[in-house]
Amino acid sequence: MVRNPFHLVEFSPWPLTGSMGALFLTAGSAGWFHGYSYSVSLLGFVLVILTMLQWWRDIIREGTFQGFHTGKVSSGLRWGMILFIASEVCFFFAFFWAYFHSSLAPTPELGSCWPPVGVDPLNPFQVPLLNTAVLLASGVTVTWAHHSLMEGDRLGGIQGLSATVILGIYFTILQAGEYYEAPFTISDGAYGSTFFVATGFHGLHVLIGTTFLIVCLLRLQANHFSTGHHFGFEAAAWYWHFVDVVWLFLYLSIYWWGS
Repeated sequence: MVRNPFHLVEFSPWPLTGSMGALFLTAGSAGWFHGYSYSVSLLGFVLVILTMLQWWRDIIREGTFQGFHTGKVSSGLRWGMILFIASEVCFFFAFFWAYFHSSLAPTPELGSCWPPVGVDPLNPFQVPLLNTAVLLASGVTVTWAHHSLMEGDRLGGIQGLSATVILGIYFTILQAGEYYEAPFTISDGAYGSTFFVATGFHGLHVLIGTTFLIVCLLRLQANHFSTGHHFGFEAAAWYWHFVDVVWLFLYLSIYWWGS
């Protein structure tokens, strides 16, 4: 009898709780922004966090302890992550399209120039350049962790992954300070909206990627990864490299060229 190489997952409540959490979080946040109570938004946030914890627990159990992640399953997971990153590329492409649509041919309403009249852009050689160095360094450290993991060097993997997490948190702190001190807001015309939407969504991806890496760090400390079975870490590393590349395009186009 030939064993089925694919893993048929059991019935799970987490897609339902996750979708309900996303609905409550989105609708509650919209209401909160318009002066209503934040209770619905808080409920959605709690549901999303609980869904993440429970769903990740199930996947870790299936792949690490029950051996359900066969070669075929791992191949499917890899293609799923590749397609997910491809969708993220399209997501950011839309933001760059909006930015260049306004900046390459600024309308008279913008003063026929870019940056628009009255907008004082950020200096690209101050905090943005430091953030670029931080993210590039984090790409090096996550690669260090990956190679250490493939070579069976658990200590080196923990050190590289810890450094990556610290750099990711540092980037977020720097960007928060940059937003706080920015001389313009998201309501300042096409420049403000495209700047904060593009860089803000990238900052959200940095937070998500940092969360991925923290989970991988905890799993690495718990000996969940081996030299040949560590796709959870690989997926997080792919995502982090994608975040790095997007930032380089953001820095060159919005911070440097756009200023």
